[in-house]
Amino acid sequence: MKRNLHDYLVFCDMDNTLLTAKEGIPECNRTVIRLFIQMGGRFTVASGRPPESIRAALGDIHLSLPAIACNGALLYDFNANRVLRHATLERAQATTAILDIAQKFPQIGVEVMAGAGEMYVIRANTYTHAHQVDEKLSGVACPVDSVPDGWVKVVFAADPETIRKVGQYAKTRYYGRENYFLATNSIYLEIMPAGIGKASGLRDMCTLLGEPIQNTLVIGDYYNDLEMMQQAGYSVAVANAPAEVKAAANEVTTCTCVEGAVGEFLYKLIEQST
Repeated sequence: MKRNLHDYLVFCDMDNTLLTAKEGIPECNRTVIRLFIQMGGRFTVASGRPPESIRAALGDIHLSLPAIACNGALLYDFNANRVLRHATLERAQATTAILDIAQKFPQIGVEVMAGAGEMYVIRANTYTHAHQVDEKLSGVACPVDSVPDGWVKVVFAADPETIRKVGQYAKTRYYGRENYFLATNSIYLEIMPAGIGKASGLRDMCTLLGEPIQNTLVIGDYYNDLEMMQQAGYSVAVANAPAEVKAAANEVTTCTCVEGAVGEFLYKLIEQST
């Protein structure tokens, strides 16, 4: 049965799903997203990126719904340029974790995002520098005590082997119950507020919009997308996703991220509606 494109609420992960740091958004994705929105489809992103970075990456793509940013800690309306929801870390517990891990792993890079996703660099390394360059983020270098309140997440950045070891080490430590660790990339490990993630952002967005979650379509590629994919009415994994993510999805694209996986799926929705 044909469905009106307006019935769908599409939530798309960004990194390695919609775009890559080096290639950006494939032009075919841009073209099909514009067509999908022009025909009444509702499209937005669900990303670990803060609003500043999302805006820079999207360029001339105008989202038709608020975005899930900072892995669900922020819901941000780009049309009104305002935060709709702001979940925060328990600062004392996050600080304890930062100081302990930074001492144990001298090579680790540490970032704190606060407020509307502004970045504060506690310890720089090549990975935090690349993060700022690739995601077009401005950052303030400062000690942890100088970061303003309203922390939304902490990012540890290093090579994959170091990040793996940090993740294992964190499991042996107790920093309190108000925050949790989340692997978002092979080179990033994050601290997030307890109960907050892309899935909670998806639920809150549906409540905000007065829409049933059954109308949501989620496109993702990584483990931090899994819970959101499981909550959605329908889930899609891109071809470059790990096997576990593909297995959890209702559908897997033929194309990889670089080849235009998002455009492939959205064009299929357009064809089914006409």
